[in-house]
Amino acid sequence: MILQALAQYYQRLKDNSQVALEGFQKQEIPFLIILDRKGNFIGLQDTRQGEGKRKTGRICTVPKAVKKTSGIASNLLWENPAYVLGRPKVDKKKDFPKLLERAKEQHACFISNIHETFPDPAADEGISSVVRFLERGDFAQVFAHPLWPEIEESGANITFQLEGDMDLICQRDVVIKAITSGDANEEREQQPCLITGELDQPVRLHTAIKGVWGAQPTGANIVSFNLPAFNSFSKTQGENAPIGKKAEFAYTTALNTLLAKGSRQRIQVGDASTVFWTARENSIERWFADLFGEPAKEVSDQDNAAIRNLYAGPTGGAPPLDEDLTPFFVLGLAPNAARLAIRFWYAGTVGEVARNIRQHFDDIAILHSPKEPDHLSLFRLLVSTAMQGDSKNIQPNLAGEVMKSILAGTPYPKTLLNAAIMRIKAEQSRKDKNGNSLPNVSYPRAALIKAVLVREARFYRKSEKEVGMSLDQNNANPGYRLGRLFAVLERAQECASPGINATIRDRFYAAASSTPVVVFPHLLKLKNHHIAKLDNKGQAVNLEKQISEIMAGLSDFPSRLDLCDQGRFAIGYYHQRQDTSLSGKRSGNPKE
Repeated sequence: MILQALAQYYQRLKDNSQVALEGFQKQEIPFLIILDRKGNFIGLQDTRQGEGKRKTGRICTVPKAVKKTSGIASNLLWENPAYVLGRPKVDKKKDFPKLLERAKEQHACFISNIHETFPDPAADEGISSVVRFLERGDFAQVFAHPLWPEIEESGANITFQLEGDMDLICQRDVVIKAITSGDANEEREQQPCLITGELDQPVRLHTAIKGVWGAQPTGANIVSFNLPAFNSFSKTQGENAPIGKKAEFAYTTALNTLLAKGSRQRIQVGDASTVFWTARENSIERWFADLFGEPAKEVSDQDNAAIRNLYAGPTGGAPPLDEDLTPFFVLGLAPNAARLAIRFWYAGTVGEVARNIRQHFDDIAILHSPKEPDHLSLFRLLVSTAMQGDSKNIQPNLAGEVMKSILAGTPYPKTLLNAAIMRIKAEQSRKDKNGNSLPNVSYPRAALIKAVLVREARFYRKSEKEVGMSLDQNNANPGYRLGRLFAVLERAQECASPGINATIRDRFYAAASSTPVVVFPHLLKLKNHHIAKLDNKGQAVNLEKQISEIMAGLSDFPSRLDLCDQGRFAIGYYHQRQDTSLSGKRSGNPKE
């Protein structure tokens, strides 16, 4: 299904002339060697644009790269300096004479490849010019050119162009004819392709997929049989899962195009490099990435086009987004040694995805400060569960599972709830650089916990009342009420001892949220001491009133709270703190 969808997407790109023809590929070529018709060196051309290390070369259509392993294998008419000119990239960690010796073999392979493909090079002036230049073997003018030090240091790809021509020599008609007709002359066994079902020659080694975060720079494979243990019925490599040449080229080209640098159809979700596409051209491809990525600081929710599109009604006679039946696909990939692991795969329609994403934003909605955004990005949500707020510490698989839940509209993974609660407990006494307390139940963590609880209740049609967006004084859940009670007790301490270094939250939050019976009797005794210290009698009465109202709904203190009730404890605590803050602002006294 995945490879079929990718192969069909290639056909769409091909129809729009957005990808190279079969047997070719799009490749960054930073430098060109300019030759005249007689094979004389004219100069070097720099195709790069940008400044400093951000310079990027022109993307050109060139013959498809060969699959390289430890041996020597050359691309046709384009390569790095070791192959083209016999000069290796300087590496201080390696023995240069050995590099030079290997470069000579690579250069010989490069020339041999041209001769094998074009037995009569004189038939085309472009090929003839390259062959003359290479066989002459005198590259002193190239090495003396001002651009050469950069080429040698970077090992960048080079190809050839005739003086006065617009196309590269590797784009000439004779090259296209040689590549497209080459396979027709081969007499090899054909088998039904697993993707198309048509007879085709199975590919032994598939083209490497590049651009997956954390994978090898040379690329990795989805379909690979690189150890004897993976083989069956004495078949080797790709023969174990026969995929024809046309289909293999189609799916690898489509996937590499989606993963290419600068692609608007890829996002990073935790450790999963995620790509998405539609079967037919659709506007969701332009704004889907913005729904999950972190917006620029100057962009508000009102200015975010992706959010506007998600909630916008039909305009100009167009059908509502919810009714769009265009097939939509999302694929998450993660590195796994020399291969790629499928983190998640979603196949649905644009309408289903739009409904499910909107439901996700509704589920995570919770009361927050006016300075904080209404819509939290997936990155902001996930990083709130990571140690030190570092995206590298997000639990493996968690991002992919959450993404899958959002797209499919299914319950969030319980590991998400556990990760958020564990981080809240671990940071119960966290301080900033100035020694001020940082909230452990932060806005993103409260939003995550609320979303997990609400979605699970809706999905399994639970009858009990679940947590809402803001303080619910009628919610009788023991976990929720104890969370509220803990917030009021902490408030009483803060009022009695302003500027105190460590509150009861720093010492007791983790125990109070998991084993209330051990902690709350002691906290209530402390409460009497704190309220007795208050000079403001009205404030003391208010706090006692709040405590009485909360305690009225509790028969006793539970010996322990399960994971969901610990989540409700966190939400109750967050709601009560937010309500106290808002009440203080409304009364003009933030200490209330």
